[in-house]
Amino acid sequence: MSATVMKTGEKPAATALIATTEEPKKSPKHYRGFVAGVFSGIAKLSVGHPFDTVKVRLQTTDKSHFRGPVDCLLQTIRKEGFRGLYKGATPPLVGWMFMDSIMLGSLSMYRRLLNDSVFNPPRLGETQGKLPILGHATAGIMAGWTVSFIAAPVEHIKARLQVQYAADKSKRLYSGPIDCLQKIYRGHGVRGVYHGLSATLLFRTFFCFWWGTYDLFTRQLQKHTDLSAPSINFWAGGLSAQVFWLTSYPSDVVKQRIMTDPLGEGRQFPRWRDAAKAVWRENGWRGYWRGFAPCFLRAFPANAMALVAFEGVMRALPE
Repeated sequence: MSATVMKTGEKPAATALIATTEEPKKSPKHYRGFVAGVFSGIAKLSVGHPFDTVKVRLQTTDKSHFRGPVDCLLQTIRKEGFRGLYKGATPPLVGWMFMDSIMLGSLSMYRRLLNDSVFNPPRLGETQGKLPILGHATAGIMAGWTVSFIAAPVEHIKARLQVQYAADKSKRLYSGPIDCLQKIYRGHGVRGVYHGLSATLLFRTFFCFWWGTYDLFTRQLQKHTDLSAPSINFWAGGLSAQVFWLTSYPSDVVKQRIMTDPLGEGRQFPRWRDAAKAVWRENGWRGYWRGFAPCFLRAFPANAMALVAFEGVMRALPE
């Protein structure tokens, strides 16, 4: 009788063991990064667009127009009102929601793919290692190239709207983003809309510095501080964004010159190097850093809040 009881008692244990060992591994929910990226884009635009307007105006005008970032800010508010700082905000509001969704969603996917396929392939019975900094940097480049195909037309339209200085709307070439898109497409087709794509791809290659240092700062803050997760996201996001702009800013200046160059007659920069030479010829090495102050000031708060929003939503969504 006791033997019979023992056998019946053993059966569930054996079944539980089989169920544990054969339980399929949960597939990752890739949508999380794309959803969280939408909230990142909204946060980034709300904080950063006024800084961006000042940056673009300084990048695309000569010294006689504005004495510096403060003069540009004051002139814009005085002549166009506070709304002038948000001129051209509609394309990035919609665009950055998509852009950050694609960038951060693809970044999450590339991180996982690189870790599983290259850096730490899963092995039976072993705990999988974390993606190294090189992997995060590589994923950053891949995500930057991926999002460039959305970013190029959005930034192209945004730049052309931002350099319209007339306060009277009737005197502007473009009445808004849709009008700008339609006129560019009618006059120059898809190639006109994607004007500056190669410069955008080059600029976003520097994402390797952003996402590589974001991982580095995150690890160091986790190791050496008692900060909460949102605080770590804030500081790592802000600091890594500043590293990114320190390394990429000259390429952004050239990109903006290309995107605001006339598309038809009067075109000055048929190639990237033509725009780069023009910047050097006009202002020397300082020309590559014109407008850097508002950009650098914007980089920390805008991207810090964007990363807090992104990581917060990632934690809130089910894995």
